[in-house]
Amino acid sequence: MSDSFNLEIVNPEKLFLSLDNVSEVVVPAFEGDMGILNDHISIISFLKPGIIKVFSSNEVKELYVEDGIIEFSENSLSILTSRIIDIKEIKKDELSSMINEANEALKDKNLDDHKIFIANQKIDVLNGLN
Repeated sequence: MSDSFNLEIVNPEKLFLSLDNVSEVVVPAFEGDMGILNDHISIISFLKPGIIKVFSSNEVKELYVEDGIIEFSENSLSILTSRIIDIKEIKKDELSSMINEANEALKDKNLDDHKIFIANQKIDVLNGLN
């Protein structure tokens, strides 16, 4: 019996990542950071802005995600997201632009609590990468 499972991350443009030897994935779910291992119970959850950590073989990938949904079933994890970036590929000017965008969003006086939470979460995560 294998201790690994399959992972697919899809964004609107393409299949972002597909691996079949993943030992663990940590995702920033609204319930808190959630670790998923082989034979995890079936689950569907929403993502908040944060870092996805993918552990496979002797490699750890860290990916910034803004939102999305995960589904784990039968040792296959699917992540659907509108925006995902490999942390190694984020440029300083892109990072600054994303932080400024979130700060500008917070200036809207008509934001509901959920949107305020999301913008603040995004700023915290991005400042941590800066």
